[in-house]
Amino acid sequence: MNFQQLRSVRETVRCGFNLTEVAAALHTSQPGISRQIRELEDELGIEIFARAGKRLTGLTPPGEAVLTIVERLLLDAANLKRAGAEFSAQTSGPLSIATTHTQARYALPAVVRDFRQLYPQVTLNLHQGTPKQVAEMLLSGEADIGVATEALAHYEQLVALPCYRWTHSVVVPPGHELLQHDGPLTLQRLACHPIITYDVGYTGRRHIDEAFARVGLTPSVVLTAMDADVIKTYVELGMGVGIVASIAFDADRDRGLCALDARDLFEVNLTRLAVRRGTWLRGYVYAFIEAFAPTLTRAVVERALNGEPIEG
Repeated sequence: MNFQQLRSVRETVRCGFNLTEVAAALHTSQPGISRQIRELEDELGIEIFARAGKRLTGLTPPGEAVLTIVERLLLDAANLKRAGAEFSAQTSGPLSIATTHTQARYALPAVVRDFRQLYPQVTLNLHQGTPKQVAEMLLSGEADIGVATEALAHYEQLVALPCYRWTHSVVVPPGHELLQHDGPLTLQRLACHPIITYDVGYTGRRHIDEAFARVGLTPSVVLTAMDADVIKTYVELGMGVGIVASIAFDADRDRGLCALDARDLFEVNLTRLAVRRGTWLRGYVYAFIEAFAPTLTRAVVERALNGEPIEG
């Protein structure tokens, strides 16, 4: 048994049992992958994969159990490397962060800047994607840390920690009708206008939809985007009223727009930071986490990784 055999099994599942893709991912040949799998099956005395002729079609019941062990062995091997690196180079190395556009654009810049000043030898890699893609990058090992508002708490393999709460704002051009009303902003008034906001699954969109549904309103959502800057651009063009994360509006930067506080209209949102359960985190990873969310000290994160509940 060797790690190449274990990687072949894991990558085969990740690639949907397509051995051509597996060979490309592991930089080897398709016959080589088939041989690695067969040798492991022969050694274990079971068939890990179901087959239709020479084609792999899925995992057998024993294969399901084997995959869990394979994932754990490969994770432990990676942790051994990280543990060694922790003591040989405590202030240098890579740090990969997966996040959504809103976090990358508005929440992370100051943290990244300050972290780089403290750890100039750490190479930061920032990956952007949907909340689901952020979770998948964590699960695959592509990212060390994930930051998002949606999705992260739904995966048992991840430890998702509360970071900060935030609300939405309504953005409109100067002189807009919503700015002329003396009373508080209401969902009824808002629903009289075309809406531009986030795609489903992004940046608190669920809370927006739920708020309108609770009062029996169906707003006219004319445009959606995953990027607050895109939303604001089309609001400036007069295409509709924007609903964005409050953090995404800056009065000095967004001089062509005005913002209305919508905290009383939509439920408060919670941004979380997640790491893969069972992963060894190097010292500077803990430092980055605490820089982003000061309440998440190393002791707090370690307790969470050990399965202790964290309030948030």
